[in-house]
Amino acid sequence: MLISDWKEIGQPAVDNPLSDQRSTQIRIQKSKISNLMPTLLVRHATMLVTMDDHRREIPDGGLFIRDGFIEQAGPTSELPSSADEILDLNGHLLLPGLINTHHHFYQTLTRAVPDAQDANLFNWLKTLYPIWARMRPEDIRTSTQTALAELALSGCTAASDHLYLFPNGSRLEDEIFPALEVGLRLHASRGSMSLGESQGGLPPDSVVEDEESILRDSQRLIEAYHDPKPGAMTQVVLAPCSPFSVTGDLMRQSAELGRQYGVQLHTHLAETQDEESFCLELFGYRPVAYMKSLGWVGPGRMVCPFRACPPGPRSACTLITGCGVAHLPLLENGPGLGESAPVL
Repeated sequence: MLISDWKEIGQPAVDNPLSDQRSTQIRIQKSKISNLMPTLLVRHATMLVTMDDHRREIPDGGLFIRDGFIEQAGPTSELPSSADEILDLNGHLLLPGLINTHHHFYQTLTRAVPDAQDANLFNWLKTLYPIWARMRPEDIRTSTQTALAELALSGCTAASDHLYLFPNGSRLEDEIFPALEVGLRLHASRGSMSLGESQGGLPPDSVVEDEESILRDSQRLIEAYHDPKPGAMTQVVLAPCSPFSVTGDLMRQSAELGRQYGVQLHTHLAETQDEESFCLELFGYRPVAYMKSLGWVGPGRMVCPFRACPPGPRSACTLITGCGVAHLPLLENGPGLGESAPVL
């Protein structure tokens, strides 16, 4: 169980005013912040599962939380006896919240498309791109609410979502505000695609954006919503979609913008053999070496999660230094997508 520390999100840019609805949502958030109790005592849980280095499981356990952060965990008898709010959990198990390191909320609406079942990655994407191109802002909001509700019911308290297409007026706010209402912490990734079919990329031109607009909107979102403080409810991440859907220039400029503002980077990388062949043919590099050439790999500079490493004479994973890895041994949709690979 993770006790959320509600933080006030940044104010919108002056030249980009929010609608009345979004202003109302900010007021809801501020109200929740002001009502946060300074201390909370959670006591008498039948079992507290700590998941700490010693894997302690504590009968009649509990937590003492101050300003949204866990200050003490242990047997109820060893915790303070009073707090601003007290929660008795007799008959319950108390677990740490799960963290989802990679998601696509909007794809919850297209999970059952028949033609996309059992397809390899590139064919799966080509089947769904035209459907995603017809999505509207309300679809992004609905899918966000659905995905976060599913995550909350599974025990997840924080998620990183990669939204990389913005059709028909959709904006990243269409997932930021529903996430605040649901109450899960969110790393909202401002994804992007700029390399359409006409330029040799995989996605159709109907779902790509021009790079100047992508970078301008990325900066706007960081300044409006990114909260760098520990325990923040909303953080903005820069996330060009993949080597086969953005240009090298956008990758470089996104990395520079991320370093300028101190925000994380996120992308797909080394997902399938098709991607490796694409990168070798178009760029002359395998995927990880290509990203290294663009300034995306380096100790302490950024986080570069990726999904799977196709096996080969020299695993791409060995080139990753100082980067976080969101590893998916088998890609979604079954055995047709991806191969298992070790992460060292």
